[in-house]
Amino acid sequence: MSSEQQIVFTKENLDTCLKEVAREYRKLTKGAMPAELILVGGAAVLAGYGFREMTTDVDALILAASSMKDAVNRVGDRLGLPNGWLNADFRRTDSYSPRLAEYSSYYKTFFNVLRVRTISAEYLIAMKLKAGRIYKKDLSDVLGILAAHEKQGRPIGMEQIRRAVENLYGDWSSLPERSAQFLTRIMQTPDLDALYQEIAANEREAGDILVDFEQKYPGVAHLSNTDDILKSLRERQHKHDEDLER
Repeated sequence: MSSEQQIVFTKENLDTCLKEVAREYRKLTKGAMPAELILVGGAAVLAGYGFREMTTDVDALILAASSMKDAVNRVGDRLGLPNGWLNADFRRTDSYSPRLAEYSSYYKTFFNVLRVRTISAEYLIAMKLKAGRIYKKDLSDVLGILAAHEKQGRPIGMEQIRRAVENLYGDWSSLPERSAQFLTRIMQTPDLDALYQEIAANEREAGDILVDFEQKYPGVAHLSNTDDILKSLRERQHKHDEDLER
């Protein structure tokens, strides 16, 4: 954890960081103000499953006294973590719903002062589908969660996911069309593990393309145009590859 560029959170160091936050928070509040974090996104996947190797930040609903911000910053400074390593910025995204806290399950308690919960599986899937970014791990996370529950003998069905989407966002039609089509496809797929590898590889490629584009054209890519940028760049690469083969 020597530089911001090298910071990643794994299941193991996630718990270490949360434990340190609890320790600092207890010092600051003298143990008099219990707090709760509800992990979402990649952090929730890390905490609940084994297929995701890492995430670059910790998204959470933060239910705590104002001292929590100081506790997070102190831990970040001490461990060399980037600013905002634990944050609630996802509240500004489409995947946020004020009802999320209703659909969480217990994870761990640290120092008897910080209780940590994670979003329940079908609701985490709903959030990932709502985001539906093809250059992040949204779609592969959906596959990973479904595959994990299938292996555990606790498969998650279409009706459970549909109900989760409606509970969080009001209506199934609120999902991006691509996400709805993707879910229909994977519900008919017999080999989720193989499809996971395919989708994860596509996401990595898309992420690499966008990183290269951002380096060349800083500030041009944003949430509303990334799909168009990716499509254009892939078409250009495909044409280049065809020209080389001639």
